[in-house]
Amino acid sequence: MKHTTRMVEVRTKVLKENDVAARAMRERFRRDGVFVVSIVSSPGSGKTAFLERTLVTLRERYRTAALVGDLATENDAQRLARSGVPVKQILTGTVCHLEADMVSRALENWDHGPLDFLFIENVGNLVCPASYDLGEDLRLLLFSVTEGEDKPLKYPTIFNTADIAIISKMDLAEAVEFDLQAARQSIQAVRPGMEIIELSSKSGKGMDRWIEYLIARRNEV
Repeated sequence: MKHTTRMVEVRTKVLKENDVAARAMRERFRRDGVFVVSIVSSPGSGKTAFLERTLVTLRERYRTAALVGDLATENDAQRLARSGVPVKQILTGTVCHLEADMVSRALENWDHGPLDFLFIENVGNLVCPASYDLGEDLRLLLFSVTEGEDKPLKYPTIFNTADIAIISKMDLAEAVEFDLQAARQSIQAVRPGMEIIELSSKSGKGMDRWIEYLIARRNEV
């Protein structure tokens, strides 16, 4: 019992420290006019493909950069670098999520220039990232048609901490017999009124709506 209590105390302290760091970064971002978007998802949801297409779309009109979290490789950062915007990798080692202090350290001595948008791609995980504020303005949750319509019911906490749900890989929906209505109902059961956008990074369908939503949210700040 004492061991369990100690673990709870340590976790509580870690989360409080994270919240302090996140608040400081949020103040810094807003002072600098940077709109920050964090992206959470399970592995294989198409997160990197989605972010790459988003960066390419925005780069003509906005100053944009991305931080990419991964346990051990720099593959995603190398791929995103093709977008032509500044990209930096954060290797987390055994930690299955990004923390505010990791983001803060990654931003140190990174000469990305003035920014309008900063995207933070979290480690593929729908459990750990739910508890960690990264100082973002918008938390986006991505889940694909290949993951099943009941994903929100299995991971309600992460859906409750997100601002928008994007259903990805819609080009595969028919092939995997994905029930869009059931998926929408699952999301609304967990988070009533949540914004939902369906899209395909491969075909581009739905991307215009996402970009319009994103710009509108930035203009609200």
